[in-house]
Amino acid sequence: MPGETPNPVPRLVLLLVSVGVFAAACSRSPSEPSAPKVALSSCRVEGIEYQTLCGTYEVFEDRVAKQGRKIPLRVVVVPALAASAEPDPLVLLAGGPGQAASKVTILQMVDRIHRNRDILLVDQRGTGGSGALKCAPDPEDSGLAEKFDDAFREEDFQKCLKGYDADPRLYTTPIAMEDLDEVREALGYEKLNLWGVSYGTRAALVYMRQHPDRVRSAILDGVAPMSLYLPLYMPRDGQRALDLLFEHCEKDVNCAQAFPDLKKRVEALLERMAQAPEKVQVKHPLTGVPEEFTLSRHAFLQMMFGQLYSPEIATLVPLMLDRATKGDWAPFIALSQGISGGMSDTISHGMFFSVVCAEDAPFITDEAIVREAKGTWFGAQQIRNILEPCKVWPKGTVPEGYRDPVTSSVPTLLLSGELDPVTPPSWGEEAKKTLSHSLHVVVPGVGHNTAVLGCVQSLMADFVKQGTVDGLKSTCASDLTRPPFFTSFAGPVP
Repeated sequence: MPGETPNPVPRLVLLLVSVGVFAAACSRSPSEPSAPKVALSSCRVEGIEYQTLCGTYEVFEDRVAKQGRKIPLRVVVVPALAASAEPDPLVLLAGGPGQAASKVTILQMVDRIHRNRDILLVDQRGTGGSGALKCAPDPEDSGLAEKFDDAFREEDFQKCLKGYDADPRLYTTPIAMEDLDEVREALGYEKLNLWGVSYGTRAALVYMRQHPDRVRSAILDGVAPMSLYLPLYMPRDGQRALDLLFEHCEKDVNCAQAFPDLKKRVEALLERMAQAPEKVQVKHPLTGVPEEFTLSRHAFLQMMFGQLYSPEIATLVPLMLDRATKGDWAPFIALSQGISGGMSDTISHGMFFSVVCAEDAPFITDEAIVREAKGTWFGAQQIRNILEPCKVWPKGTVPEGYRDPVTSSVPTLLLSGELDPVTPPSWGEEAKKTLSHSLHVVVPGVGHNTAVLGCVQSLMADFVKQGTVDGLKSTCASDLTRPPFFTSFAGPVP
């Protein structure tokens, strides 16, 4: 989901001088002198230019038994710039599930918050530097046929499981949020300001429920409330985003003229692909080597779903679709390869399945799949393909009532992108019902992750500074629109 761009590879469908020091925050909580300390040292984290401290904090993989294997959690603290900083940091809860917080370039989005508060990044268990549960059947140098293959092969996932020195059942969100609270205590922070993105909003809500007294404020960007079961609503929500794209293209004179009857032509292409996969002959976008493979209807749609996350990428979608309907698949392949190529280092797909197979799949019925996929291009197969590995993936357990709405009075800023294909504004409204001290802001012209806009960054900074939504107003104008569509590879019409 995960704040993140999805990994659109169909087979997986997925969908930040070393001197030993202590965190500056440790000295800010004299009331907890017995709290353990995290040994941090100066480090360099890609995407962070400020002074940064890194370290590890070990937790039991089995938190209940409190024995056996331990997981070293990667901890990154970017100290506040101000000499007299506020005592409570901003902590990022990354998306996915499976994205590592320390590998997400976010500091420029929270520059104003960073002036007065530490930024805390903890790689959730099973991601990044915290015992990552990697599971990528396709090698980086694999050809296009492998990357666009949407077939489920049980042996691929069994191979992943056999390669782990870990129990995948113990990588669920409730357990991970206990890890986070232990790290908070070890660093000496009394309270946290949570910033959840995509799946990270679920993690934030779970932490708010398990440790309500430890949360000063929460920002939920791309809201996934407990009633959102992954991937049940993806066909419906993705269709909404796709329909908006066609609607906006038809209302744009230049787009409409460049790509007449685009939606009808794409529908005809999909009908043809439903009868037989498309034979594609293109040069590999990276190697230039000519390749030939068959592209299924589902693989095509799943890749297109991933292209809707970012309005900037979606500016190319009408042009790409126009070329595809005329038999030119090179733009589609290049765009898809560009999105999927950058995600392999930041997503741990094994952790994705440990979360989804335990927290979502048990609550999804076949009746619900048929109901939610009805009338969509993406169809029930999109849901079933994502859930396929759950047939073999070890499933953890979740507490009774886990999927009940989270009721909280913690000051919460809810952010939704108008064009979001996976967590559209309706989910923000759903979460707001049980968050008594919350404000929901829908940002026009934006997809998945609203913090890319300066006006949202200012809103976040104001919110965290005052610690309440009272009197908070968004400066994001209602006349914001999606970026102009490309009508050729030279760009939009000037």
